[in-house]
Amino acid sequence: MSTAVFFFVPTIIFMTVVAPLWLLLHYRSKTRAAKGLEQSEKQELESLLMVADKLTDRIDTLEKILDVESPDWRYKENSDGSREQDHQS
Repeated sequence: MSTAVFFFVPTIIFMTVVAPLWLLLHYRSKTRAAKGLEQSEKQELESLLMVADKLTDRIDTLEKILDVESPDWRYKENSDGSREQDHQS
C-alpha cells in the first residue's frame, strides 16, 4: 500500500464523517450560547444567588459572635512564632 493511499483514505473518512459532525455541533453550541440562559437556568441562578446571600449573612453573623467571644480569632501563629492576621476580602 502506497503512502498516498495511506493518507488519502483517512482524509476522505474525516472529511465525510467527522468534519460535518464537528461543524454541526460547533455551530449548534454557538447558537445556544447566543440565545443566553433558558428560563429554568435563570431561576436556578437566582436561587443560587439567594443561597449565597444567606450564607454571606450567616458568615458575617458568626464573625461578629467570634469577635465578641474571642477577639484574637482572626490571628494565626506562623511556624516562626510570629503572628499574622488572616486576609479578608
